[in-house]
Amino acid sequence: MHEIAEILVWLRANEPTILTSPATAAEQAFHSTYVRFSLLALSSIFFLVDPFAAIPSFIAITAGVDAARRRRMAWKAALTCLIVLTAFALAGQFIFSLFGIKLPAFEIAGGLILLLIGIDMLEAKRSPTQESTDETEEAAAKEDAGIVPLGIPMLAGPGAISSVMVLVGQAPGHWQMVAILGSIAVTALASFLVLNGADRLRKLLGETGIRILVRIMGLLLVALAMQFFVNGLTDLGLIVRRE
Repeated sequence: MHEIAEILVWLRANEPTILTSPATAAEQAFHSTYVRFSLLALSSIFFLVDPFAAIPSFIAITAGVDAARRRRMAWKAALTCLIVLTAFALAGQFIFSLFGIKLPAFEIAGGLILLLIGIDMLEAKRSPTQESTDETEEAAAKEDAGIVPLGIPMLAGPGAISSVMVLVGQAPGHWQMVAILGSIAVTALASFLVLNGADRLRKLLGETGIRILVRIMGLLLVALAMQFFVNGLTDLGLIVRRE
């Protein structure tokens, strides 16, 4: 009886640990600060780079080009996106201090840029901040448009750069920077895969499917833009922070 009583006492003391299910553990992991920041970084960067919206322009630019050269241009575009966004991520704090820019000001400015891009995406069209008709026509006549305008500004445009800068300003530690750089790398890889398979994706999704996907990303981007804007006003003390 004494042994049974000891077992019951041990079970009662360790009940929270024993009853923790895999679903509960997964939920706790999802709500961790690291996971939330990583998801924010990946979603904001990917939605702003938005390789799916670049498919029609990429197909127009690479019309009549053989598969090997098209693959090379997609690789150059993705690599340019990776280098540009990584450079701004690493130099973000230096740029802030060099020009005396405070994070709230950049959050508000970045939020406005993201809002304009998101509104254009809701209309299923490419924002002029990412590309213009003249740039697309000029790129179609170029021998190699992998770096300009495909890499920058079509992929690594002002919106993506602003998002990276805001994320860097919000990153107090090294692990947040790792999350940002990892998100940039994943986005660049996804951009290469999307552009390299542009023809197959266009046939699979169709024009309607691509437009629906762009509109969904635009809706999320508008919400993200408003959050950046609210964060900037809160940091300025114009909105009371609620814990």
